[in-house]
Amino acid sequence: MTVCHRGTWRWGAEWQRCRGVVRFEGVGMRYGAGPEILRDITVRFEPGSFHFLTGPSGAGKTSLLKLMYLAERASAGTIHLFDRDVGTMSRDERAAVRRQIGVIFRDFRLLDHLTAFDNVVLPLRIFGENEERARTFGSELLRWVGLAEDLDTRPPALSDGQKQRVAIARAVITRPRLLLADEPTGNVDAKQGIRLTHLFQELNRIGTTVVLATHDEAWIERTGHPVLRLNAGRLVPPPAQAEA
Repeated sequence: MTVCHRGTWRWGAEWQRCRGVVRFEGVGMRYGAGPEILRDITVRFEPGSFHFLTGPSGAGKTSLLKLMYLAERASAGTIHLFDRDVGTMSRDERAAVRRQIGVIFRDFRLLDHLTAFDNVVLPLRIFGENEERARTFGSELLRWVGLAEDLDTRPPALSDGQKQRVAIARAVITRPRLLLADEPTGNVDAKQGIRLTHLFQELNRIGTTVVLATHDEAWIERTGHPVLRLNAGRLVPPPAQAEA
């Protein structure tokens, strides 16, 4: 992770290297006429990197993710996704960018009238994937997340942990360029958490940039991936920069 904080060097040669899959420059965000939820966020996520996003409740983690998957608009600053300024995108261009992003929502957002399998393969069907390939990928992913016996079960009959795993399988089935997740292991036990960590890391190894929001400090420490910390809507500098 490259954290590009404001400073005298920001406008020099080093700033020119602050480009990536996601790039925020002086970004602020507020809901309606309310106070700013995020303030002066300047950060870059490099292609193929893996980051944790953490901080206390209310720090702005979910809001930051919403800006990344274009669910909200910034009230200040600029955001680039895949080297495109999102502020200048048309509706069709924004839709095309969203198709390159996988999102794991905290509230799952599954379709109750579809089976677990049909929820998982829905993105592939929307994108026009061959049905045989869709079935192969969907079955493999549900086996990987421990739901091989629940392919035909609908969400109302699943536990929260099972719903979480269905939502994760759905988010990664398209092998997105960018994967965003809000507390992805919050409803699963330790064994499933390890399995899901391996899934995220495998996706990262084939090139997906991964950003996971979590309160789980033990999980962060076990993996050793870079950490982005928010507090009261602001980016907390890494220790070395904070002491400088």
